[in-house]
Amino acid sequence: MSSMTSGRAPAPPDEPPGPLSGAPGSAENPRRYAGWPAYRGSISGVTLPTRTPDELIGALPTLDASPRDAGTLTLIVRRPDVDLREMLPEGELTLAEGLVGDSWGQRSSSRTPDRSPHPDMQLNVINTRLAGFLAFGDIDRQALAGDQLHVDLDLSEANLPVGTLLVFGPSTAGERNASDDAPRPMIVVTEQPHTGCAKFIARFGEAAMRFVNGPHGRPRRLRGLNARVVVPGRIRTGDTVIVIRPAATA
Repeated sequence: MSSMTSGRAPAPPDEPPGPLSGAPGSAENPRRYAGWPAYRGSISGVTLPTRTPDELIGALPTLDASPRDAGTLTLIVRRPDVDLREMLPEGELTLAEGLVGDSWGQRSSSRTPDRSPHPDMQLNVINTRLAGFLAFGDIDRQALAGDQLHVDLDLSEANLPVGTLLVFGPSTAGERNASDDAPRPMIVVTEQPHTGCAKFIARFGEAAMRFVNGPHGRPRRLRGLNARVVVPGRIRTGDTVIVIRPAATA
């Protein structure tokens, strides 16, 4: 039983984890739970640990070692409703919905004139090393970050300029089948900044929020980035994520 469901705070690891090995459930029965208890920073009266400024700075070498050109999709998180999370082994990306079954299409945006869902904020992508570190290795707590796609990839502005394409596909040629002749799912990095909200502070602490939006975190996009789907298709945890930068910056 995970710490999210048992109420036990996890022991902190010494450094940010690499790709996750947690069980996201199955396509028919995704791992689902309510995220609201962690909003107040505690579970069953147990205060959740948060990272100190020194720990966050100390994690930078591991975060900076994230792959630059070919990463890994480690976690797919669907948000069927406010503060609910479903961790999926695979998901469907479409032009209209983003991640099928996610609530992006029902979420208003202050960045659109009519407060409709912002098309360039369809998907949130976060570095899994950072998210796992903030969550002390608890995959359920990591999912509360609110990002649908967690990747082991350098998301920095220098590495992924606006317009960069991220292409998802099998990690090895042996995993391909006849359907893989179709175009691979693809998303594009948009210019909309991803800065977090009060829930991020409550779940991971004020120091974490200052860090991801500060001089170390902002250029690295440690809070994550926004993207939208440009080629629909099915994605799976463990997929390779290939970086295709705009021609002018490649």
